[in-house]
Amino acid sequence: MDLPVSDLGPIRNSGAASLSCPHCDAELVHKIAQLLLPGLATACVDSTTGDFFRTPAIVAVDIRKEMVDYLNHRTETYISDLLLAHESPGDSSANHSEPVDIISDLIEDFTASKRNIFSRVSGWILSDTRDDRIDDFVQEMDTNRFWSIDRREVISEVLLRNLDYKSKSHCSMRFDEERELEVHRRECEFRPVACGNEGCKVKFCAVREEEHDGACAYKVLSCDQKCGEMVLRREMDRHCVTVCKMKLTNCPFYQVGCESGIPRCRVEDHCRDELQRHLICVLPIIHRDEVGLEDAWKERATALAEV
Repeated sequence: MDLPVSDLGPIRNSGAASLSCPHCDAELVHKIAQLLLPGLATACVDSTTGDFFRTPAIVAVDIRKEMVDYLNHRTETYISDLLLAHESPGDSSANHSEPVDIISDLIEDFTASKRNIFSRVSGWILSDTRDDRIDDFVQEMDTNRFWSIDRREVISEVLLRNLDYKSKSHCSMRFDEERELEVHRRECEFRPVACGNEGCKVKFCAVREEEHDGACAYKVLSCDQKCGEMVLRREMDRHCVTVCKMKLTNCPFYQVGCESGIPRCRVEDHCRDELQRHLICVLPIIHRDEVGLEDAWKERATALAEV
């Protein structure tokens, strides 16, 4: 059966009449959104395993609604439930995880609740066949745009706001006039920013711009080995071990005793500067039958080097 093409609208929470800034940590929202589709696929597959009358595609719409309602409710009550679980308000054991980790755990709880009897009593949960079916269903839903990334990000933003009571990942500013809001949105530290490095399509909030720039694979950097070339960060390792002229190589006289590691571009300089030492390495091999003439070889090497 083909997947339904209908989709859920965004979750809307009732709030104050004042105008609130809509900006969130875009990168974090995207990470949460990426968890939703595999979670839905897992719940659909596990709930229909061994069922001859239902397939994952048939139950996808209903389970998606259940999943969204479940996550919305659990994230709304998560902080209060966590605090109530610890008698002392200052209890250090009340360690709040990152939103992505919390939502990942909640999705796992939801999918576990959807396992049918066959899934629970068989070795299905640990089987490779189960993983393959989940992966296939994720790909099928993605291909048919059953739950588009844009829709999932709308839901993810709501979930993030529910958990982010300290406003570390979203803007909590409110304004009475739309003009004030518009001015703030242009300066908000959570406003979405596109990476300026050519080829990079990542979007993030302004407050993370420096962090992204320090890790962006498409940022052009000077060679780590100081060869003078400008190289993409993602290609730096390959450049340094293949084409970089400052890559270390063995001396041409390595086999006869010179163990110096030298940049490829300086091999000729090294051979010229270390001519005497190289001759001292070579002469004993040429005159291997002559024993005890080390001093003579050194004198001969010095004489040849001065020619």
